[in-house]
Amino acid sequence: MIENTIGGIMKKIGIFVFIFLFALTQVKAENPVLRFPSLSPDGSKIAFEYQGDIFVANIDGTNVKRLTVHQAYDAYPVFSPDGSEIAFTSDRFGHFDVFKVSVEGSVPERVTYYGSPDVALDWSKKYGILFSTLRNFRQVEWEREIFSANLKDKTPKRILNAVAQDAKVSPDGKLIALVKGECRIAREAYKGSANRDLWIYNVKKDKYFKITEFNGQDFNPVWVEKRKLYFLSARDGRHNVYSLELNNDGSKVLNIKQITFVKDFPINYMSASKDGKVIAYEKAGKIYILKDGKTKEFSPSLSKDYVFDPIKLKNFSSKIESVSVSPNGKFIAFSVHGEVFVKLNDDKKTKSVNISKSPFRDRDVAWIDDYNLVFSSDRSGNYDLYLAKSADKRSKNLYTALKFKIVRLTDSKGEERKPIVSPDGKRIIYRENNGKLIIADINLEKEKLENKRVLLDGWATPEGVTFSPDGNYIAYSIVDLTFNEDVYILPLKEGAKPVNVSMFPRGDKHPVWSPDGSKLAFLSQRNRSDYDVWFVWLKKSDYQKTKQDWEDEKILKQLEEKDKKKEKSKKEKNSKKEEKKKPIQIDFDEIYNRVVQVTSLPGDEGGLAFSKDGEKIYYTTKLPGKKDKDLFSIKWDGTETKAITRDGRGVYNLTYTKHGLFFLRKRGTLAKVSLKSNKVKSLPFSARMRINYPAELNQMFEEGWRILKYNFYDPEFHGRNWNKLKKLYKPICLAATNKHDFRDYFNEMLGQLNASHMGLYGGGRENVERESVGRIGVEVEPLKKGVKVTHIVPDSPADKEFSKLYVGDVILSVNGNEVTRDTNFWSFFSDTVNKRVYLDVKGKDGKIREVVIRPVASLRNELYREYVEFNRKLVEKYSNGKLGYIHIQGMDMPSFERFERDLEAAGKGKEGLVIDVRFNGGGWTTDYLMAILNVKQHAYTIPRGATDSLKNHLKFRNYYPFAERLPFYPWTKPSIALCNSSSYSNAEIFSHAYKTLGIGKLVGRPTFGAVISTDGETLIDGMYIRKPFRAWFVYKTDKDMEGNPAIPDYIVNNPPDWKVKGEDLQLKKACEVLLKEIDKKK
Repeated sequence: MIENTIGGIMKKIGIFVFIFLFALTQVKAENPVLRFPSLSPDGSKIAFEYQGDIFVANIDGTNVKRLTVHQAYDAYPVFSPDGSEIAFTSDRFGHFDVFKVSVEGSVPERVTYYGSPDVALDWSKKYGILFSTLRNFRQVEWEREIFSANLKDKTPKRILNAVAQDAKVSPDGKLIALVKGECRIAREAYKGSANRDLWIYNVKKDKYFKITEFNGQDFNPVWVEKRKLYFLSARDGRHNVYSLELNNDGSKVLNIKQITFVKDFPINYMSASKDGKVIAYEKAGKIYILKDGKTKEFSPSLSKDYVFDPIKLKNFSSKIESVSVSPNGKFIAFSVHGEVFVKLNDDKKTKSVNISKSPFRDRDVAWIDDYNLVFSSDRSGNYDLYLAKSADKRSKNLYTALKFKIVRLTDSKGEERKPIVSPDGKRIIYRENNGKLIIADINLEKEKLENKRVLLDGWATPEGVTFSPDGNYIAYSIVDLTFNEDVYILPLKEGAKPVNVSMFPRGDKHPVWSPDGSKLAFLSQRNRSDYDVWFVWLKKSDYQKTKQDWEDEKILKQLEEKDKKKEKSKKEKNSKKEEKKKPIQIDFDEIYNRVVQVTSLPGDEGGLAFSKDGEKIYYTTKLPGKKDKDLFSIKWDGTETKAITRDGRGVYNLTYTKHGLFFLRKRGTLAKVSLKSNKVKSLPFSARMRINYPAELNQMFEEGWRILKYNFYDPEFHGRNWNKLKKLYKPICLAATNKHDFRDYFNEMLGQLNASHMGLYGGGRENVERESVGRIGVEVEPLKKGVKVTHIVPDSPADKEFSKLYVGDVILSVNGNEVTRDTNFWSFFSDTVNKRVYLDVKGKDGKIREVVIRPVASLRNELYREYVEFNRKLVEKYSNGKLGYIHIQGMDMPSFERFERDLEAAGKGKEGLVIDVRFNGGGWTTDYLMAILNVKQHAYTIPRGATDSLKNHLKFRNYYPFAERLPFYPWTKPSIALCNSSSYSNAEIFSHAYKTLGIGKLVGRPTFGAVISTDGETLIDGMYIRKPFRAWFVYKTDKDMEGNPAIPDYIVNNPPDWKVKGEDLQLKKACEVLLKEIDKKK
C-alpha cells in the first residue's frame, strides 16, 4: 500500500515525479526528433522539420536557419530546382495546404487554397510544385490526385489522369514516377494486393508502366539521373534505400541495387541530391547523411526552447469523463482530462477542487460515503484503484479540505478499473483487465480492501454492472462466443451462479434495478433490430397481476400513505435513522418469460433509470430533426410518455439518485433533473489544472501500449515481441515535441505488428484558423484571363438549373474579384459555404453572363453518385441491357438500405445482377446481404386473376411472395461480384462469403487482406487508438482472413487511367462471365 499527502508530496513521490519530469524534458532537448529531410539539388543543404517548423542547414549541421515559426504543423519540405526556395505543407488554416518560402528566409506564401489535404511532393522546372490532393477527379478511390502549381499560373491544375500516393518528375520532364497502392507505409512487412508499387508515366506516349513487382512495399521514388531512381523498399525485410535504372521510355527496369543495409529501424523518408552522390534519410527520429559511402548522423545545433509551453495552466468547463454524486447529495465528484475534482451540487457555484493533481490519468470516480472517494489511476504504471480522503484536521469533507490523502487499494499487474460501490458502502466491485470481475469488502479504518473474491473470470467483459438496491445481487450484460449479449443476475452469496434473465438471440444490455426491487429494466434489440426499453418482473406474483390489480393496489397505497402522514409523530419526523432496505425477492424459475416491452420507437433508445417508486422509467431517444438524444420518462406499462428535454443536445451517463437525476451533455457538461418538477438545470464547473505535456505524452504512450497489450486479437502479436517494441519506440515518441511526430512514430511501432485496423489518430495543440472553403463542383485550368471549366460534377452546384455552368465556360471573376494568372481561383471561395456567390462567366459563344451559385462544404456524395452512374452505364453497354448493377459503398446500414432499395430498380426485368464492393471500406452488414443473396426458392404461387387456368402454372415458377414472407426482399436470379485491393474488412468478408456459399463468381483483384473486428479507446487528450480484438477465419478453408485475401475467380487489372479511357476491364469481364452462365442455364 502506497500513500501520499498532497501537502507534503515532495517528501514522498514528489521528488520522483520531479526527477522523472526533468528527465523527460532533457530527453527532448538532447535527442531532438528531426524529420522529412530534403536535400538541395547540389547536395550542400538540407531542409527538415523540427518542432513542427521548417529548418534549413548545411549538411554538416552548420548554418542552421529556422524558416517558419508558427503553431501550425509545417512539414514535407521540397527544394526548388535552383535551390533558392522551399515548398512545404502546413495546416495553419485547419487543413493541409502547400506554401513556399525563401531559403534565406521570407514570409511564407500560400500556394493552394482548395481546403483539401494538399501535400507537397516535388518541384520541377516543367511543372512547378507537384502536390497530392483530393478534389473532383478522385471519386471513391483510396489514392490521391496529382496536381501542379506552375508558379506562372497561380491556379493549380491536374496533370495526371490517374490517382497515386506520390509523384516525382524526371530531370528532363519526360517521365513521372508514381507510387500506387493503398497500404500505409508503417506496415513494413505487409505483402498483398494493396502494397505500394512504383509506376512510370511516359508524358509523350501517355502511357503507364508498372516497374516494380515485389510483393511488398516500394515507395518514395527520387530521381537522381534522367533514367535512374532511388526508392525505399522492404525487400530485405526492412525499409532500405535501393537504386533502379530504366530504359529510355521508362517501360523496363534494367537493374535494381540495394544502397543501404539498416537493420534496427525502418527508413520511412528519403531524399537525394540531383547527381545522387548525397542521400539523406530519416530513421528512428534522426536524420542520416550518406555521402562517399559513409553514413553520418546529421547533428545540427538547435535551440532547446519549445514552440508550446511544456507546462500550462488550463481550465475545463466541459469534457467530463465520469461522474458520481455523494450519498448525501451535497457533493459531485467527476474526472476530466485525467484529474479528479469535487464540486458542490449547486447550479450557481462553479468552484471545483482538484483531488488528484497527478500527471497520470485518474478516472472512474465513485463515492464510498460522503467523505471517501474511490477512483482508478495508472500512476503506478497500470490502472489500480485508489482511495481519496481528507488529510486536513480542519475539514472532513473533500470539498473544503486543503490537504488530501491518496491511498493505493489494489496492486496487481493487470488493469483494475470501473469501481462500483454497494448501496451500503461496505463492498466494492471492480474489473481486472477485460473479463475478471472482483468483489471485496471496504475497510475504511485500515484503508484497504479485504476478502477479495472473483465473481467472473472469462474472455468477455461484463458491462453495465450494477448492485441491486439491497446489495445482495448484481446485474450485468455479457456476450457469448456468438456475440449475442444477454442480461444476467448473479446472487453474491458464495457458490452462486449467474442466471440469464433476458434469454434472447439478439442484443440485451444496460440493466437497471428499480429502487423498489420489483423490476430490472434493460435495452433489447428483440423487436425490429433497434434497441427498445424492456423490463423483467423479478417476482412471479407481480407478473401475474392484471391491470385492475395494479389499479386497486395503487389506490390502497395512496390511502395508506395518507394514514401514515396523520400518525407520524414529531419523533419520527426528526429521526435521522435510515430505513433498512428490505431484501429483494427474485423468482428465477423461467424468469426470462416475464419480460415486458415498454417502448417501440424508431431508432435506438438508451440511458435507463427508474423513479424512486419504480413507476416511471427514464430513457433517451433521438427526436426527428434533432442532432442528438433527448430525455423522456414513461410509465412501466407504456403509458404517460413525457419529454423532459427537447433541445437535442444529448443525454449520456444517466444516473438516478434520491437527490435528482444527473446526466452529461454531449460535450461533457453536467446537468440534473428535479425529481419533483422535471425541470432541468445545468451544473457548471470550473476545473483548473496544470498540464505537464511531456509527462502526458509518457502517460499516453504507456496507456496506448497497454491497450494493445491486453486487447490485440493475436496473443502472440504476429510473432513480434511487444515488450521489446516498447523499449525501442518509447524514447523516440517521448522525444517528439508535437503530437504529429509522436503519433507518426507510435503508428510506426503499431505497424511493426503488421496488422490491419490499427492506428493512433487525432491530437495537436496548435491554435490555427479553421477555414472552410466552398466547393462548386468544377475542375478548371488557368488561362491568361480567367479559368476554363474542364469538368462538371453531376448534381453539384455547377450542375443545378439555376446556377448551371458548362464545360468550356470561362469564369472571369468571383464576387467581383478578377481571376488572372496572378490569382488563385480557389482563394475567392474561402468562407463561402452555403452563401450566394456571383460569377462572371464567358460562354463558348463569347457572351458574358452572371451566374449566382451557392457553394457546398463537400462533394463526396455527388462524386460517389457520378462513379456509380458511370459504372451503371458501362454494365448496360457491356451486357446489352441484360444485367443490372449495384455498388455497395460501405458495409453499413445506409448502404444496405440503399442496396435493398436499388435492388428493385437495378434488377427489375434483368436476367442477372452485377454486385460491386470495390473501394468499400467495410463495416458489418455482410450477413444482411447474404440474407438477400443466399435465398433458395422452395415454392411459387399464383393469385386469383393472374391466369385463366392453373394448368398454366409453369409460367409462374419465378414468382414467390418474398416481399410479405421475408424481412428483406431477396435476389434469386444469377449474380456476380467484383472486389479489388480497396475492398477492406467486411467487404472482404462479403467476398469470402460470396465464394464460400457458392452464390456466384468473383471478379477483379484480390482484396486487401485486412479482416479483424476492431473498436477503440480515447486517450487523455482526445487522441483515439484502435484496438483490433477478434479474428476471422474462412469456414470452408480454415484460413485466417487477416493476411489471406479473397481471391477472385477471374483476376483482372484495370490500367491507372481507366476512368479517362471510359472503360472498366473488371466490369467488362464480370458481364462476360455472368452472361455466359445465364446462357448455359437457358
